[in-house]
Amino acid sequence: MSSPHDTPSSTTPPQDSGALLLSGARLTDGRTVDVRLSGPRIEAVGTAGSLLPEPSRAAARTRIDLSGYLLLPAPAEPHAHLDLALTAGGPPSGEITEIQRRATEAALLQLGHGATAVRTHVRIGDVQGMRALEAVLQARHALRGLVDLQAVAVPRLLTGVAGADGLAMTRDALKMGAGVAGGCPDLDPDPSGYAEAVLSLAAEFGAPVDLHTAAGDPARLARLAAMAGGLRPGVTLGPCHGLSGLPPREAARTADRLAAAGVSVAALPQGGCGVLDRGGVAPVRLLRSAGVRVTAGSGALGDLTNPVGRGDPLEAAFLLATHGECDATRAYETVSAQARAVLGLPEVRVEAGFPAELLAVRGTTVAQVLSLAYSRVVIHRGRVVSRTSAVREFTGTGGGGAGDAPWEPARGLPRQANREA
Repeated sequence: MSSPHDTPSSTTPPQDSGALLLSGARLTDGRTVDVRLSGPRIEAVGTAGSLLPEPSRAAARTRIDLSGYLLLPAPAEPHAHLDLALTAGGPPSGEITEIQRRATEAALLQLGHGATAVRTHVRIGDVQGMRALEAVLQARHALRGLVDLQAVAVPRLLTGVAGADGLAMTRDALKMGAGVAGGCPDLDPDPSGYAEAVLSLAAEFGAPVDLHTAAGDPARLARLAAMAGGLRPGVTLGPCHGLSGLPPREAARTADRLAAAGVSVAALPQGGCGVLDRGGVAPVRLLRSAGVRVTAGSGALGDLTNPVGRGDPLEAAFLLATHGECDATRAYETVSAQARAVLGLPEVRVEAGFPAELLAVRGTTVAQVLSLAYSRVVIHRGRVVSRTSAVREFTGTGGGGAGDAPWEPARGLPRQANREA
């Protein structure tokens, strides 16, 4: 037996009707509302029951009952490595079809968690050439309408004689469809020269920049911030875990420089990624207090760097809140509003006129859904693109002759089964 509102129920017609009514959803301010979507945008938000369609129009709109669910702007994934995802079981195949399969599966896993946009770093050059990028771009095409995918070109070297090929390949990658110029200056013999080369290519193509760095060298980071200052459409650095190892005054000065340059930071609270060795986590509280835009990503997803990586943005937010880097609400903003800003995507609010990029999670508060975020409904461009429902049952308490009788849960939960958030 289960609660009548355990899972969202919907009425016909199917989702491709272009109209969707979300009824009885709870917002973070405590209101219970109906939300009407039309195409890719929120058309109206009203008190619960106020937007129910007239009987004559009921067949023209799909209705989903979100009673017991918290409705939030959907998160985004600012730092993934889809070309390496799901390879913990053995050496990754270099075949394009295999990389595409894994990248597609990993992107869908992240979509199921709620991320309707994913930025993935993709290695180019060396032995693999452009195969990984070609595979990720094919996955992006296959996933259109389900999740938005951004590809970051990540060359190995960009300076000296060996860097000439990397420069040419990065330029080709940006022409192919990689929308972001990236890489890792820390691994080049001339880190400042590497960063300068990436920034120059980004300016040439009008592309954003997203670089890997531990950020453990204040002087090097100061030079990078000076070069990056004012670049549009923006520069992101991550995972920047080295900042946590600096003396407090030095870390504070470095954070101030990043803020002054308008540089964003993508922390990885779930672990490392496939480019840099694992370290700690960037000092999110310090960076935010200095005025740096901070987002949080997943990094590795089931690869050798983090075999148990799950790619769940709510887990990233949970870890930030758990370790005291920010409260639950700000932690969620870090993986939603701030992540979307870093990706150059429009702001989302549960208000009329904003993009219909939404996540409904079983629960009543942000803190609760970060703790027990099981059942989720994901909406992308005004359509339900993923649903996850969890069921928890308590049986076989033993003693007192109860036998297999279900345990009586607390807090008014159903006697025999409870579908969890």
